[in-house]
Order: sequence, then structure tokens, then C-alpha cells
Amino acid sequence: MEVAAGEARSVLFTPMAQPQSADSASRGWLIPIGGKLSDPAIVDRFVQLCGGPTARIVVIPTASTERDTGAEYHKVFTQHGVRETRVLPFRRRSDCDDDDWLHDLRAADGVFITGGDQLRLATVMNGTPAARIMQERHAEDGLHVAGTSAGAAFLSAQMIARGAEGATPRAGMVTLTAGLGLTGTAIIDQHFRQRDRIGRLLTAIAYNPHLLGLGIDENTAAFMGPDGRFEVHGEGSVTVIDPTDLVHNSIADIEHSDAVTLTGIRLHLLGTGASYCLESRTPIVPDNAAFITADR
Repeated sequence: MEVAAGEARSVLFTPMAQPQSADSASRGWLIPIGGKLSDPAIVDRFVQLCGGPTARIVVIPTASTERDTGAEYHKVFTQHGVRETRVLPFRRRSDCDDDDWLHDLRAADGVFITGGDQLRLATVMNGTPAARIMQERHAEDGLHVAGTSAGAAFLSAQMIARGAEGATPRAGMVTLTAGLGLTGTAIIDQHFRQRDRIGRLLTAIAYNPHLLGLGIDENTAAFMGPDGRFEVHGEGSVTVIDPTDLVHNSIADIEHSDAVTLTGIRLHLLGTGASYCLESRTPIVPDNAAFITADR
């Protein structure tokens, strides 16, 4: 596992969370990271959002089967100057109502969910007191939540649990389940370009044509603010699949493994410094970006 080392109110879980509202000033930041995190600037920005050295950060290594994952991220945050980091290794659903660990979640400024298997996260945590605290505090109390790899996929309401690689979307190519539900506007996929996952994300959008698809490259993050916009940071890009103008979708009419026909899909590739408004579905490029126009 690659990680960065920098310098010194209960609600029932529902599969479809409400979209982020632009006036939700109390909402925390949401930071999906595409995996293979080695850019200390991404970790540092998360730490600063949480309060810097005085931040109280909780690490959830549930997705990983490696027992030292939590300790590794504890070390990372310590190297970034955080004085109080707690690791909550939820391994069973019964762990998710441990009073001491729930107290840590209620007191946290930020939660960091590690990589591994997102289906393990969903089956262990969904519907538990721990999940409800994160949902409630993120929406109402400014709790910032970051997830890398599997942890990034888990952040959305509809989550990719399993899927095949490849560029062509095919019926049955992806298995979807309920995620944590901190955003109801998009399905998030990770290791995107490195593992050739555009086909499975397109298939997921074919099944859910009201949602955006966000494919996040490794060592790249989308910092989603309370205003409903995200900004890209890191060495790769975020691929946005926008089905707003979808004209034809063959997913209901084809056999398993057949190629899906989608027409009218809009695709954006956003690198560092570019932003995107989730509410208006509008990309925003840096002021100094160069454009090539038809008359040049």
C-alpha cells in the first residue's frame, strides 16, 4: 500500500441520499481519492480542512484485510502534524455500536476510510450506529470524510461493489449495492484509468441514468465542498460522465454481456485545478487555461 508521508442526530440509512444542496453551509467536505495515494499535498489539505495539528481524525481500515493498515495511516497523519488520530477497526457489525468507538466518531473532525474491498465496508457498516453517525454529522455538523480506493467508492449512495475491466460497457458488467450515502448525485469509481474502468462506470450509469459518474485516477482527489462543487487535485484526472442529455439507452433490451448502446452521453476530463458544479452539471476550468477555438 502506498500512502503519503508529509512533513513535520440519528437517521435511518436509505440507499438514495439527497443531493448536496448549495446552501448546506453545515455540510462537511467529501474527498474521494482514486487510490495509490502518494501525494502529501492531498493529505495535507484534508488535515487543514479538519483543523490542522489540533484536528481529531478517525481512520477506518475496515475495507482492508491487512492488520497494519490502520497503524500505517495513523503514522501518516502523525507525520502531517496531527496530534490525535484514532483507528477504529470495525471488523464485525457488532463493532459498529461499541460505545467508545462511537464516542470517537462523535468527537471527530474528520474521518479517513482506507482502501481494500468496498463490499466489506457496505456489509459491515451499512445500517449501523457508526454509519448513521457519519451520515448525520457529515450532513449537519461539518464532519469531513475522505476515502481512498474502496473507501472512495463507499462514499456514494449507489456503490459499485464488483465489476469487470474494459472500455466497452456491457449488460451485467457491474454489480451495484448501497454505499454510505454521503452523496446522492454520483456513482464514484477509482483506480480509473489505471484499471480501465470506464466500461463498468458507463454500465453503472446505464442502470442509473439520473446520476453522474465520477471516475477518479490514482493519486488524485476530488475535494467536494458544501457548495456542491468539487475541485481536482493530484497527478491524474477525474472523468465525469454526464447522462443529462441521454437519448438512447439499450440496457433494458439486451442480453447479459451484450454491449450497451448509449447516445447523448457527455464526457469531461478534469485535471488539477479544474472544478465541477454537481448541481448545474457544469465544468469550470482555471482562468489561465488555454483554449483552441475553431477560428485559430
